[in-house]
Amino acid sequence: MATPGKNRTHLVWDWNGTLLDDTQAVIHATNAAFAEVELEPITLAQYREMYCIPIPRFYERFMGRLPTQAEWERMDGSFHRYYAERRPDCGLTEGVEQLLGQWQLAGRSQSLLSMHGHEQLVPVVRGYGIERHFVRVDGRTGPSGGSKAQHMERHFAALDGISPEHSVVIGDAVDDAVAAAHVGARAVLYTGGSHSRGNLEAAGVPVVDTLAEAVALAEVFSG
Repeated sequence: MATPGKNRTHLVWDWNGTLLDDTQAVIHATNAAFAEVELEPITLAQYREMYCIPIPRFYERFMGRLPTQAEWERMDGSFHRYYAERRPDCGLTEGVEQLLGQWQLAGRSQSLLSMHGHEQLVPVVRGYGIERHFVRVDGRTGPSGGSKAQHMERHFAALDGISPEHSVVIGDAVDDAVAAAHVGARAVLYTGGSHSRGNLEAAGVPVVDTLAEAVALAEVFSG
């Protein structure tokens, strides 16, 4: 593992839609969730235009109201069930192994923070053979449906000697930028996941089309 230097930039990577190219699996699982309440299927373009956190608010945009607790439990259960079926067919985003390896070889540190359940996340990351690149891997430990800001707080509290001020969060959702700002970190958002470019740009942080561009920006920040 790399030992972070006092002023070296630390990367906090998002998982779903960022390191893991699972957007099609997410669309499939979302449409399975929608079927629970008799909503019409949506396309990738519709998903990217309408997606927001917390997830019940995303569902509200299509239902015209927040789901009831019973509806939310059915939809959430269906989503995770169908996603689990499709996830094994998903690969890492292009260039991920090389980017992670180069960052580590340069003596810089990186970690992974996801809203995916922690107990499910860790073996999945391990299965893709990239766990060794991270000083820490954290998934969600509470109920699903919340925001990432509180999880980001706990993540940095557990990162020994790494400050948010010298960190860059790389993710595919506006919520990644919000969570980064919450703790005082920078953020770079990637267009290959859950949001349209227009929605990402509204967050007021750099937006890129490749993860290589995101890492290059992080290197600029460190200079």
